[in-house]
Amino acid sequence: MQTKPFLTLQDVKQIAAAAEAEAIANNWPVVIAIVDDGGHLLWLQRLDGAAPVSAHIAPAKAKTAALGRRESKIYEDMINGGRVSFLSAPFIDGMLEGGVPIVYEGQVVGAVGVSGVKSAEDAQIARAGIAALTA
Repeated sequence: MQTKPFLTLQDVKQIAAAAEAEAIANNWPVVIAIVDDGGHLLWLQRLDGAAPVSAHIAPAKAKTAALGRRESKIYEDMINGGRVSFLSAPFIDGMLEGGVPIVYEGQVVGAVGVSGVKSAEDAQIARAGIAALTA
């Protein structure tokens, strides 16, 4: 039987702290969500001033990135490119930039989703969090 890596609570806290630091350094009020490889929520953090709807969008972006094993921006680009039928894909509804998978030893072990500022900035925060884990 194979074994696979997984996120520990310590890993999640490390990712969340680095993502929060990136958001605060840029004065960006966001929600940070971290999920496991099955898209199950492990962490949700709403910074002061973040819009309430972002607490729904961030976990959706993270879940999309985890289940799809790719950045959620790829789905946004497909839809914007005319493949609107992808909007009916089951179990993923965060098809906006800002969901980034966490890859460890070639395997997706989870994802970070961020919502609250421009999508590219959301992704920047997510990547900063993930970078702390792999540093």
